Amino acid sequence: MISIKGLTKTVQNTALLCDVNLKLESGKILGIIGPSGNGKTTLLLSLCGLLPFDKGEITVGDTCIRAAESSVNSEKLWAFRKKSGIVFQHLHLFPHLTVLGNITEAPVQVNKINRTEAEDEAKVLLEKLGITQHMNKYPEELSGGEQQRLAILRALAMNPEVLLLDEPTSALDPIRSGDVRNLLREFAATGHTVVIVSHSLRFLRGIADYLAFMGKSELIEMNTTENLLNNPQDDRTKEFLHHSELN
Repeated sequence: MISIKGLTKTVQNTALLCDVNLKLESGKILGIIGPSGNGKTTLLLSLCGLLPFDKGEITVGDTCIRAAESSVNSEKLWAFRKKSGIVFQHLHLFPHLTVLGNITEAPVQVNKINRTEAEDEAKVLLEKLGITQHMNKYPEELSGGEQQRLAILRALAMNPEVLLLDEPTSALDPIRSGDVRNLLREFAATGHTVVIVSHSLRFLRGIADYLAFMGKSELIEMNTTENLLNNPQDDRTKEFLHHSELN
């Protein structure tokens, strides 16, 4: 479960997030859309505790972080961060670890899972996204799409309450995008919450329960996916969708 109230972030008098409010129950998938440079990635970074904010509060599960707590290195902030997993647009894979090592390192070191158990679970994930044959390779030996799938599996291996993804299918062909869609649906169906920032409305239409449109650092509107796509209420949303890939 995610709850955001009055989230505001400003840098050098420029508003990155302006009074953002939303609520998403467990087991649901939210897609965030909107023009580039309007706060979507900033919202993800705030949600996982990696970016301090100026006003408001964020609740993930049973842990709430307020603005004053978001910039203080504390046990509470670390506990808050552990509730979320994030897949960055630029991936940030560990270049010195193999594919298998990238997936198992955090579960072993952070969650204290037995290495054999972690490797067994990693192999199941690798099979689901079709890269088992690459498990002993290093990231530089993989294609862009294979690296992207590895980054998603690395986040899933931590079994976070909330999974955050920034453009997770940008390097994937339609078949692999479908594999990722199925895996994320399966993950959400077990009670996890998923938030996806993407410019691919076709991908989001096939996976998201809800869509939120962001413009000028504000959350303009949020609705069920079909309602927002078929009956947007705000003129800014209508304009964006008019120029989208669905038209």
